[in-house]
Amino acid sequence: MVVIKTQGDRFLNTPIADVGGKGVFVKEIEEALLESRIDLAVHSMKDVPAELPPGLIISVTPTREDPRDVLVSQKNVTIEYMEKGARIGTGSLRRTMQLKTKNRQIDVVPLRGNLDTRIKKVTEGTLDGVIVAAAGMNRMGWNHRISQFLSTDVMLPAACQGILGIETRVEDPLSRELRALHDHTTWLEMTGERAFLKRLGGGCHLPVAILGKIEGEILHLDALLGTTDGQVLIRRKISGPMTEAEKLGDAIAETLLQDGGSDILDSLKCL
Repeated sequence: MVVIKTQGDRFLNTPIADVGGKGVFVKEIEEALLESRIDLAVHSMKDVPAELPPGLIISVTPTREDPRDVLVSQKNVTIEYMEKGARIGTGSLRRTMQLKTKNRQIDVVPLRGNLDTRIKKVTEGTLDGVIVAAAGMNRMGWNHRISQFLSTDVMLPAACQGILGIETRVEDPLSRELRALHDHTTWLEMTGERAFLKRLGGGCHLPVAILGKIEGEILHLDALLGTTDGQVLIRRKISGPMTEAEKLGDAIAETLLQDGGSDILDSLKCL
């Protein structure tokens, strides 16, 4: 095991968008992989930019964890019953946008740090609640701390939330040895979601969300794009053959752009 501190790990008092957006949790790890200082990298795929460096590939995606977001709150109060002025912590533009759209009485507070640091803000009384990923809580065995699982109707997750990706060098024999860990359904959901990100400008830290779900042979994609103040939110859905995951991801991104998303991204200088 080689532990690598990335930019995202070091600058915990700075918003992700200001540190460098997408890629701040993977750049140093990928450099170590390209220089053969490590043989493989394990990423949370929601932190991985849509474009990979030449010479590297995501070889394997194990079965997806729960993609939803959860609320950890004082006295287990759910989001619907938060009092006016309740302070909810998150460092995510996507979560901020959706919180402000659903409940304008909530005060969204910028927050960084690992899961333990975020949850302590609640237990110590600094915040009334924090929004975090269910996958992280499940992997830490902290399900008992979850106050509420947020429906995707309320909080659509980030692209590839709950998906781990194993990155290797292209044509490295090791990638074939890891195939027993691979889940093809997860791979196709990831493919559609990452195609969506790539079309919107994969290098940016954007107020967007998307979730892919395969039922039978059909891939369903649910995506949204909005302004960070929650004033504008555009949400669309698309379904089609799972074998066309990349085309579907690109198509739903194009629909959002045509329906007003281009103006939003132009204002963020991401197109």
